[in-house]
Amino acid sequence: MSLAREGLHGKIALVTGGSRGIGAATCRALAAAGARVVVNYRESKDAAADLADEIGGIEIMADVADHDQVQAMVDQVLADLGGLDILVNNAGIAHDSLIYDMRPGDWSRVMATNFGGVFNATSAVLPHFMARGAGVIVNVSSVMGERGWIGQANYAASKGAINAFTRACAMETARFGIRVNAVLPGFCPTDLVGALPEKDIHKQIPMRALADPEQVASVIRFLAGPGAGYVTGSLVTVDGGAMTALGLGRAR
Repeated sequence: MSLAREGLHGKIALVTGGSRGIGAATCRALAAAGARVVVNYRESKDAAADLADEIGGIEIMADVADHDQVQAMVDQVLADLGGLDILVNNAGIAHDSLIYDMRPGDWSRVMATNFGGVFNATSAVLPHFMARGAGVIVNVSSVMGERGWIGQANYAASKGAINAFTRACAMETARFGIRVNAVLPGFCPTDLVGALPEKDIHKQIPMRALADPEQVASVIRFLAGPGAGYVTGSLVTVDGGAMTALGLGRAR
């Protein structure tokens, strides 16, 4: 057994929005490191079931924007698996529009899922984590939460809120043995990025390439494990240098 596998062996992890993209890559990475993984999904039942079968986990449906559904999901995990060690808040959506064309529903849906989902899942797991004196939360945010992007005011605002929430939650829960960090991916080949012209995206990235979901997942796995035992309240960018270039022009 490798050291990496020993790091999460016997741990139980819940990944919201785990059926595809970064979420699916994270489920595979945590399982490869020895964790028993719960794959949360909202609509992609078949994909979640196939992934759970592949990694030896289980799948549970819940809309993270609905607090009662999230609480029921966490209660089911605790009842069926006997505990929970790691929460990865990954679920997210986008409804892009310029601010002056944005409908109130597009604003509220993105905020309710992206940021509300983080609060709902975090508040649901904290009593268990606090009682046992340990727990890890990794929030999947975005570099857009730090820099913003034209046509994504709602998405950027939701991710900026996650970043602030991550730091506040880390400060409040450290005394209970709980670590809270966020990963800020740049552009990844996911459904949320698929509508953007790839050649235009590359101009914004010094490394001239999109990130693989697996590269983001490997950072999440590190933050979830004992190697990051002294890391909390951190916002970790995985962006090919995009944060150094966005809004400042592109490298020549």
